[in-house]
Amino acid sequence: MRVIATYNIKGGVGKTTAAVNLAYLAAQDGLRTLLWDLDPQAAATYMFRVRPRVKGGGKALIRGTRSLDEAIKGTDFDQLDILPGDFTYRNMDLLLDGAKNRVRRLSRLLGPLAADYDVVILDCPPSVSLVSENVLHAADLILVPIIPATLSLRTFDQLTGFVAAFDGPRPDVLAFFSMVDRRKRLHREIAERLHRERPDIAAATIPALAVIERMAAERAPLPVFAPRSPAARCYRDLWDEVRKRAPE
Repeated sequence: MRVIATYNIKGGVGKTTAAVNLAYLAAQDGLRTLLWDLDPQAAATYMFRVRPRVKGGGKALIRGTRSLDEAIKGTDFDQLDILPGDFTYRNMDLLLDGAKNRVRRLSRLLGPLAADYDVVILDCPPSVSLVSENVLHAADLILVPIIPATLSLRTFDQLTGFVAAFDGPRPDVLAFFSMVDRRKRLHREIAERLHRERPDIAAATIPALAVIERMAAERAPLPVFAPRSPAARCYRDLWDEVRKRAPE
């Protein structure tokens, strides 16, 4: 079982849309896929038309009074399940702080699912926290959406520094440019130059297109309602790179 986390210190950079579309594409490729929506806003859960609630909340999961398997819900798509977001996840740091093996708790919770899933995708809240440390321990690959702008690149460098100083087996890190406006010269130049210079930046880029914003209205992955759109092809290109980086 491979664990892939979509994560960034900043919010609003396309993390959840990537998690939703990549989870769908993984399932379409025949992989038994689970998406765990760790964000208390539960946007990924909403897009899959699942109620954003876990019985007993985050406390029940972290303390082990409710197993992850009991909380998992099916989606409308074959091979794709979701562990819903829940507003109580806003207290996840406090719950982890009081748990045994507090930086490896999520990894231990995911362990028993290895027989049931080929891929687990974690949609993570934007923060630097105990949840973040748990994600670094649990994930094989950290997938980081970044906007082609100076401050976003600085944030990515901070994240890679955080991983480099990490105490434990380090996950692979792969960034990709999100919300790219090809009409802007700066966006084009940054995306093209940095992919050439850095092996930790994907070739695939996700454009800033209105069809991606429609996902919330359609409540479906992009390849479902706009399979021939350029944006859907970009997510497929990104998934192809991710799958090579994190083989089963």
